[in-house]
Amino acid sequence: MTGQDYHLAQVNIGRLVAPKGDPRVQPFFDALDRINALAEASPGFIWRLKDEGGNATDIQYSPDPLLIPNMSVWADAESLFDFVYRSAHTPVMARRREFFERFQGAYQALWWIPAGTVPTVNDALSRLWLLDRFGPSADAFTFKSRFPKPGLAGPPQDLRPDPWCMGRA
Repeated sequence: MTGQDYHLAQVNIGRLVAPKGDPRVQPFFDALDRINALAEASPGFIWRLKDEGGNATDIQYSPDPLLIPNMSVWADAESLFDFVYRSAHTPVMARRREFFERFQGAYQALWWIPAGTVPTVNDALSRLWLLDRFGPSADAFTFKSRFPKPGLAGPPQDLRPDPWCMGRA
């Protein structure tokens, strides 16, 4: 072990099928405050990207106004996994194809950061690029190929949910 503690940063981006205010994406926006509050109350949650309005959907980081970011930091991969796949977030996420276009390339990345670090959108975009360009590594990975914290040995681990267990927790 390195003596330094690490937290897990995550980014996911998506391109909305319609602008905010359009009925096709309104259910996503209607659920946003509830899901953000759920994340913040979840065990292991540390930080999430948000603007003055309390979410990240109005943060413009690309020329495309329909491309929106989501970033957060968690104590560990298991905490993030539990929020994503074993909470009220899961049914909303299951509807993502209604609200977001299919994305070409990496749209989600995980990476370890020293505890107390707040990642920037540019940090996150660089991790997506690394994952897209080179595949999973200790610098950018996925739930399917999760790398251990720095200083810990071991192969990547698969934390994807077992489809037979979904909804049975």
